Amino acid sequence: MSDITLRRALPEDDERLAHIGVATFIDSYVCDIDGDAIIAHCTRQHSREVYAKYLADPACSVWLAEYAATGAPIGYAVNCPPDLPIPLQPGDVELKRLYVLSRFHGSGTGPRLMQAAIDDARQRGARRLLLGTYEDNHRAIAFYRKAGFTLAGTRQFQVGEKIYDDIVLARPL
Repeated sequence: MSDITLRRALPEDDERLAHIGVATFIDSYVCDIDGDAIIAHCTRQHSREVYAKYLADPACSVWLAEYAATGAPIGYAVNCPPDLPIPLQPGDVELKRLYVLSRFHGSGTGPRLMQAAIDDARQRGARRLLLGTYEDNHRAIAFYRKAGFTLAGTRQFQVGEKIYDDIVLARPL
């Protein structure tokens, strides 16, 4: 879609990423996670400092999708070394985050962010791209399966006092 731009995020994009991180996480899980827990999680996991660390780490790659007419962030993706409870292979890369505001689902932004993550992992010499997602996030799972991901394991993910079951997916490169 020509009204959506995609670019590598720059160090000065940390605040933009934090805002889109909070917005997309709440947008995705508002019906699944307690309100106080989701706010506390976003405060810890989607702070400007968290994104500044990703941007400063040469082992991580971050992309930002923006609405061209206004420059407002609408989505993002982050690749990093894996932190998943499954047997890892040398050079595995984890797609740590890929979110797009629901208003832009179907715009082609998600597939463009996914392709950027796949291309980056390949350039790093990875043989697999991994990710974790909530097991009841059926829309995301369908998107990942369409992109060639298959089940590789499970993990638990805590938000607030509640433990959620996630699946870990892998895509050979």
